[in-house]
Order: sequence, then structure tokens, then C-alpha cells
Amino acid sequence: MIDKYLISPFQKFVSIQSFSGILLLMATIVAIIWANSPFGDIYQAMLNYKIGIYSADFKLVKPLILWVNDGLMTIFFFLIGLEIKRELLIGELNSPKKAAFPLFAAIGGMLFPVIIFLVLNTNSATQNGWGIPMATDIAFALAVLTVLGKRVPLSLKIFLTAFAIVDDLGAVLTIAIFYTEEINWLMLGNAGIILALLFVLSYLKLYTKYSFILGLVVWYLFLKSGIHPTIAGVLLAFTIPISQRLEGGTFANKLAELSDKFSAANNPNTNLLSDEQIVYMDAIESWSEKVQSPLQHLEHKLHGWVAYFIIPIFALFNAGVVVTGGMTLEFSLAFNIAIALIIGKIIGVTLMTIVGVKSGLAALPDDIRYSHIIGVAFVAGIGFTMSIFIGNLAFASNPIYLDSAKVGILLGSIVSGFIGFLILRFYNHKA
Repeated sequence: MIDKYLISPFQKFVSIQSFSGILLLMATIVAIIWANSPFGDIYQAMLNYKIGIYSADFKLVKPLILWVNDGLMTIFFFLIGLEIKRELLIGELNSPKKAAFPLFAAIGGMLFPVIIFLVLNTNSATQNGWGIPMATDIAFALAVLTVLGKRVPLSLKIFLTAFAIVDDLGAVLTIAIFYTEEINWLMLGNAGIILALLFVLSYLKLYTKYSFILGLVVWYLFLKSGIHPTIAGVLLAFTIPISQRLEGGTFANKLAELSDKFSAANNPNTNLLSDEQIVYMDAIESWSEKVQSPLQHLEHKLHGWVAYFIIPIFALFNAGVVVTGGMTLEFSLAFNIAIALIIGKIIGVTLMTIVGVKSGLAALPDDIRYSHIIGVAFVAGIGFTMSIFIGNLAFASNPIYLDSAKVGILLGSIVSGFIGFLILRFYNHKA
């Protein structure tokens, strides 16, 4: 049985991601309606409005949509990096036995959609979209499972989260390796030097919150190197220490001591804190910083911003596909992506999970049945955020292909999510 104190942070994570999925859906609907309304020109003008920093010797000016996709999404990828590091060190992926079950699912969930897309796609001009159906949108997927409430066991949500994180790692590697065209090695080398310095500081436990300044420099160098700057976010996350500088018991004792001193220093003649109390408050804050894991602290602080602001903004800026006024689409591309998401995920996740269990390399948790696996495999076909992101990279120079890819992603995600919901809602007998 999993201890309730270990479950509660995960339950909070699921709650955040679930509400994020609702906001994501709302932002998507608003974007589509806005782009196809009489105010569609305003929507397009917003996407292309240029803003930035420039001087006599420096210029960094981009359209708003690129500030969202290259800038805000770096924070999203930074959070993904933090989650991956935590899972690898202390979470569901920190041992071969724990990692095996979601790992088999993730491999199947990435590999089979790619295979199906490549088999179906006969247009060489759209072959570069093969990476689009790989991804699973964890916010949307967990939102579906949360709506189902107690009909799905908590271990199924943990399973989905774990393999979606592995899935994200695969998508990150795909972007870094296959969606980078030309590299400025000087810029990349300078970024590598700074990253190496940050890794050394992390190893020596010399982390400071002001390291974000060096992080901004690394982001800029990646931007100019030709490698997508969101990869910098993942790498920077791996430089954040997970260990505490102070043991919890020591902190508890010190907190009790400072609390007693704080109470004794109370000035009964005023509602204001005494000078001594202010000193003790500063000391408590200092000790609190020492007992917190920097990685855990950043995860906690960023989850809300990413879930409630960055991801909905990304959807608002990227989901506005124009479907009126003689819209031109590459329907075969949209169809191939949709089928790859729907069929690829169900075959890949289910088949590889069975292979893992039957081979003895992975174990099916006691409260998870194969009907659960089939249902969650369909839910994994919701590939919204990362799929659109990869689509932007694959078809940046061809608006028709990009819009077609987005239509395919939306259709595939809707159908997959709906089928998965029905299976998990109504098909609950043992399998």
C-alpha cells in the first residue's frame, strides 16, 4: 500500500494537470472560434506582432508567437526536465523494476505511431511530420482520467504519468536530434561551457536562485546555435540539485528553537513585530530555504504557472486553424496523423505492455486490468501540446502542411480521448 503522505503530492499534481486540461480545451476552442470569426485578422496580427530588445549592438526581436513557442515553452520544457530528473532519481523510474512497466508502454506509444505514419504517408514533402504522433499530452490525458473519478485506480494515473514523462523525454530527444537543421558550434560550445559550470556547482551543492541569469544566457546561445532553445530548458533542469542542504530533523529542531524565541520576543504593547522577531523571521526563512530541495521547490512553484498560464497561452496562439473561407488542406496528412495517434497508440501501448508482462520484465499492478491498459492507451492518443509543437518545427515553412497537421492532431486527439473515456467508463469487468 502506498503511504498517504507520498500520495498527496501526486494527487495535487493530478489536480493541477486536470484543471490545466480544462483550460487547454477552453483556450483551443477560443483560438479556433477567434481565428474563424470576423476578428480573425486581429488574431493573426496578434500572432505576428513583433516585440523584443534592441540597441546599437544587440537585437532580439521576434513575433509574439515565437516568444511563446521559443520563450514561454522553454519554461514548460524546464519543468518537464525537473520531472524527468525527479522520476529517474527518486520516482517511478528510479529502478529497472519500477521503470519497466511504464517504459514498455512508452516505447510502444512512441514507436508504433511513427511506423503507422510512415507506412501511410506517401508524400515525401510531408515525411518530416513523422515525429508529430509520438507525444502524449499529460494535461489532457489526466483530465480525462480525473473526470472518471474512482472508476480508475490511482495506480493507473501514476502509470499514465510515468509513461507520459518517458514519452516527453523521447519527444525532447527527437526534437534535438531530428528537428535541428544547422548548428552554430561556437554558440553551442559556449552554452556547453556554462552548462558544465552549472553542473559542477550543482554537484558541489552551491546552487543559488540567481543561477537563472546564466540560464537566460544559455537559452540565448541555444537560440542562436540553431538547436531549438527549449532543449536548453531540459538541460538546465538537470543542473538543479535534488538533495537538501539541511536534514529535516535538524530543521525541525531549529524551527522549534526559533519559534520559542519568536514567542518570547513578543511586544505586548503593539501589533507590530519587535526587532528581535523580525530577526527570527529572517532566520526561519533562511533555514527554510536550506531544508528545501531546490528541484522540488522549483517544481512546486512552476506547476501552477505552466499549467494555468503557459500551456493555455500556447494553445491560444497555436490552435487557431482557419477552417472557413476556402481553406486549403493536405487531407492525407491530417488523416495520417489522426490514424497514427489513434491506432498507433492503442497498438503500441497495449502490445508492448503485454510483451513486458509476458516476458517477466514488467509486472502488472494488482489493481490494474488489461481493460484499463486498453482504455489508457486510447487516452494516450491525445497528443495536443507536444504534437503541435513538433508540427511547428516540421512544417514551419509551409502553412498548409502546418494547418493540416493541426487538424489531424485535433481530430486524432478528440477521437482517442473519447474512445478511451468510454472504455474506462463502461468496460470495467476483469480482463
